[in-house]
Amino acid sequence: MANFSLHFLLLFLFFHCIFVNVTQSVTSQNPANTNFIKTSCKNTLYPSVCIQSLSAYANTIQLSEQQLAQAALSISLKKAKLATDFISKITKIRGLKPREFQAAKDCLSTMNDSVYQLNRSIPELGQSGQLSAGQDFTWHVSNVQTWISAALTDENACLDMFNNPSMDGKIRALVRVRVFAAAQVTSNALALVYHFAERH
Repeated sequence: MANFSLHFLLLFLFFHCIFVNVTQSVTSQNPANTNFIKTSCKNTLYPSVCIQSLSAYANTIQLSEQQLAQAALSISLKKAKLATDFISKITKIRGLKPREFQAAKDCLSTMNDSVYQLNRSIPELGQSGQLSAGQDFTWHVSNVQTWISAALTDENACLDMFNNPSMDGKIRALVRVRVFAAAQVTSNALALVYHFAERH
């Protein structure tokens, strides 16, 4: 009975997160803006994810590399928060085995740090975009690159914590799919920030 309740709760959490993570509807977009996103996303490790996640913001981004990086960072923060909220719920499941509970607890700690690093990167990137190339610009954008890299390291660490085949398969899969989704867009955001810095 306890096992049934655990599986039911996991399914509820999974579908709840799907409904919460509703993608913005894409309105009529300027072809030049969408082509800019497609071209820019070639610089990322996950180009299809990059295009899919950023296309809804094409009219806001237009042809601005800073706005592109800014949007990518915002998406990364959103995904990291969703993964963190999901893992937080996992830690509260009754009947969770000690191995899964400890992994979820440790993962939650690293994901909280990921959210923190991404959260402070957004205004820092905004500041760098207001500066011309020079020492101040380099300092601000270097901070952003360092903090996004730290966030990505946190997300990969969380994935490693749930890479043990002896863990509950459903919990492991549900956590990994959400954290990997966050890691993909964080990796893309980092690549786009580097591209913005190179061309500024």
